[in-house]
Amino acid sequence: MSEEKHHIVPYRMYAIILLVLLVLTFSSIGITHIELGAYTVAGALLFAIVKSYLVLTYFMHLKYDKPYIRIMVLFVFAIFIVVLVITMLDYLYRV
Repeated sequence: MSEEKHHIVPYRMYAIILLVLLVLTFSSIGITHIELGAYTVAGALLFAIVKSYLVLTYFMHLKYDKPYIRIMVLFVFAIFIVVLVITMLDYLYRV
């Protein structure tokens, strides 16, 4: 445990990420009021992906973790995407 390399993240970085997350949150709320048709949901999902990336990278310190932990997180997201695709295919081709 003492051999682990510690990192110190300044509070300013957390404040900047928090402000970016707040701007993205209000932007994702605002995009729902703009009539974009089918792209409204895609835009809100894009904001959600960026926000989850920021939270995982900075607040959960994934940026400073070992590579195998990043691989495990990517594996979980891959499984999640596969489950979503299977669910949407079932919904799309249901009689």
